[in-house]
Amino acid sequence: MQEQLIKIGEIVVDRARQKGVQAEAFLLYDRELGIEVAGGQVETLKEAEEVGLGIRVIKDGRLGFSYATAPDEQTAGEMLERAIESSRYTSPDENHTLPAGEFDYPRLAVYEPGIRQANLEQKIDLARQVEESARAYDARITVVEKAAYQDSEFTMVIVNSEGTRAVEKGSFCGLYSYVVAEEDGDAQTGFSLTFSRRLPELTPKEVGREAAHNAVRMLQGKTITSGTMPCVLEPYVVTNFLGILANSVNADAVQKGKSLFAGKVGQEVAARELTLVDDSLYDEGIVSFPFDGEGFPAQRTVLVENGILQGFLYDVYTANKGQTRSTGNGARSSFRSLPGVGTTNFFFQAGSKPATELVHEVSHGLYITEVMGMHTANPISGDFSVGAAGLLIENGEVTHPVRGITIAGNLQDLLRDVDGVGDDLRFFGSRGAPTLRVKALSVAGE
Repeated sequence: MQEQLIKIGEIVVDRARQKGVQAEAFLLYDRELGIEVAGGQVETLKEAEEVGLGIRVIKDGRLGFSYATAPDEQTAGEMLERAIESSRYTSPDENHTLPAGEFDYPRLAVYEPGIRQANLEQKIDLARQVEESARAYDARITVVEKAAYQDSEFTMVIVNSEGTRAVEKGSFCGLYSYVVAEEDGDAQTGFSLTFSRRLPELTPKEVGREAAHNAVRMLQGKTITSGTMPCVLEPYVVTNFLGILANSVNADAVQKGKSLFAGKVGQEVAARELTLVDDSLYDEGIVSFPFDGEGFPAQRTVLVENGILQGFLYDVYTANKGQTRSTGNGARSSFRSLPGVGTTNFFFQAGSKPATELVHEVSHGLYITEVMGMHTANPISGDFSVGAAGLLIENGEVTHPVRGITIAGNLQDLLRDVDGVGDDLRFFGSRGAPTLRVKALSVAGE
C-alpha cells in the first residue's frame, strides 16, 4: 500500500510540474477497528478501511483543492485538473506556499506491528475485562453502557513539487468505558479511557474500575451554598479548559484578533507554576508523528513558560503571514480537507506536588470532577460560566458529592490564580494535564 501511495503522489507532482503549477499530493490509508461488548458478548464489531488523495495546487498565488477516495493513476490526473480549475475562482494571496526542500525528519516509534498481529479474540477479551472489572467494583454499578476496545493503523504520504517527500506509518490502540451507578433512586454516570501506542500497555481492569469509581463517588450529590472558594481541578477537567487555550495559541486566531493572547508575547499570562507545551515528539503521545499535515518536521513548542507567553502555533500559511517559520502544526483531519493550524500533544507540564497534597492544603473548597457546556465559553475574552460537579473539600479531605452548581470566571484570571500543580500529568487523547489548584473560583449553588 505504501509504495502505491508514493507512486500516485509522484504522478500528481510530475504532471503538475509539466503544467507549471505548484502542487502537493496528500495521501492517507486508514484502517480502524472498534469492538463493544455487553454481558460478555460482542455487541458491536466494526472494521473499516479507507484510502484517499487530497491535491492542493497554487497557481499565480491562487489556491485550488480537490480530493478523491480510492485513487488510481487516472483519478489522480482528473483530480489535479479539478484542483487547477478550482484555483481560478480563489483570490491571489502571496502567503500561499508549500514547504520547500527535503527535510530531515525525526525518528519516532509511532508504528507498533503488535497491534495488527494480535488476534481478534485478544482484543475482544480486553473489552470483556473492562466490563467485568466495572461490574465487580461495586454492587451499585447497574449498567455498563460501553466497554470497548479500538485501534487505528494509518499510512501518510505527502509529496510536493518543491522537493518535499514525507512517508510514515502510525498506529495506536485504546480502551474506554461508560457505566451507571444507582442508589435509592439516584443514578450517576462515570467514564474512563486509556490510549497507547502499544497493546501490552493497556490496562483494562483499571479502566473498568476507574469508570465505576467515578460513578459511585457522585451518588447522592447535593448542591452547596454559593460563594467564592479554592478549587482543585482534576486532570480531565483541566483538559476541557485546554480546548479554549488551543484557540488562544492558534496563529490564525491571533492574526484575526480572535485570541485571548493576541499581542501578549513576552507578558505574564499565567501563574509561574504553569508551562504549556505542544509536542509532536512526545514519547508517549498517541498523535506524535515525524511531520505535520504539510510535510513540515515535527517539533516541541513551548507556548507558555513559567507563566510567560513565548509564542504561538503556526502552519506554513500563517508563518508566511507572520514572517516567521512554521512550528509543524499544519493539521489535517483527513484527505478531504486543507491543512490549518492545530495542536498535537497539547499539555500543561507536571508539577512536583502529589494531587492529594493539593487537596490536603485546602480547609474548605471544591474538588471539581466534571464541567459541562465548555463549548459556550468565549475563546476571545476567556469568559466562561459552565455547569460543574465534584466533591466538597472540608479540612483537607474530600467529603460528600456536589452537583447542580455552576462555576464562572475568566480563563486568564484562572490561569494566574493557579497556586498548585500536581505531579500526575495524564493524557485524554491528545490533550494532557496534571491536577491544578486555583486560589478562588466563583461557585453558584443554592
